[in-house]
Amino acid sequence: MSNFPIPIGFNGPLINPNADQTLLKAIESINRLKHQPDFIVFTGDLTHTTDDPQERRLRMQAFRKIISNLHVKNIKFLPGEHDASLDKGAAYQEFFGDLHYSFDHKGIHFIALDNVSDPKALLGPAQLDWLKADLAQQHTDAPIVVLTHRPLFDLYPQWDWNTRDGQSALDLLLPFTNVAIFYGHIHQEHIHTTEHIIHYGAKSLIFPLPAPGLAPKRAPIPWKVDQPYAGLGYRNIESYSKQKTYSIDEIAISAGELI
Repeated sequence: MSNFPIPIGFNGPLINPNADQTLLKAIESINRLKHQPDFIVFTGDLTHTTDDPQERRLRMQAFRKIISNLHVKNIKFLPGEHDASLDKGAAYQEFFGDLHYSFDHKGIHFIALDNVSDPKALLGPAQLDWLKADLAQQHTDAPIVVLTHRPLFDLYPQWDWNTRDGQSALDLLLPFTNVAIFYGHIHQEHIHTTEHIIHYGAKSLIFPLPAPGLAPKRAPIPWKVDQPYAGLGYRNIESYSKQKTYSIDEIAISAGELI
């Protein structure tokens, strides 16, 4: 498995010279977990941006083949702007299905939102209407988990870390008393609250980004030879629906795995 090619598009030797290994390391780490997760979520940017529609599809096909090595086969996908913003999610849907959807699992209602296929970083009226109708089927005390790529709140709009109509989605969610939101895009851990709603940002498997506003521009943090894979990782989330709480375990990528 360690010799499997990773043609998903990223090439940055000063940022992550082992980018062809990081996803494989995460897969092997997950496969070794004593208790395998019920399902796995990829919160977007499955591949790197390309203007070539054929190359975009080849990268998505490669990603699908790579993750077939996971023991867990119940996998949920979200598009990132790298996957979907140039063609409104056309190629993404061919390989990974709907851009937004909902499902129920062990008493929790999950909602996956698409805030990337519109290049203006909008959910849009049609998706907001869908969200309103979906939420109308839930009790106000139902445990709800929302999955997005971009943050729904204005974390740092100067760096494109927001959803322009995200507040409209939050307004629909605020009447519900048990809501958690998990998102990617910012390549780091981050916790924010909108009244009683908690937002959790997550690390990347390719490169970390600086904290909002703590650098002149949004740019990847360079690779540290003495700390390989620093700032990279994934998380294991355990839900306790009766207590309406979540336990989050951040798992770092280890230099000693795989190679």
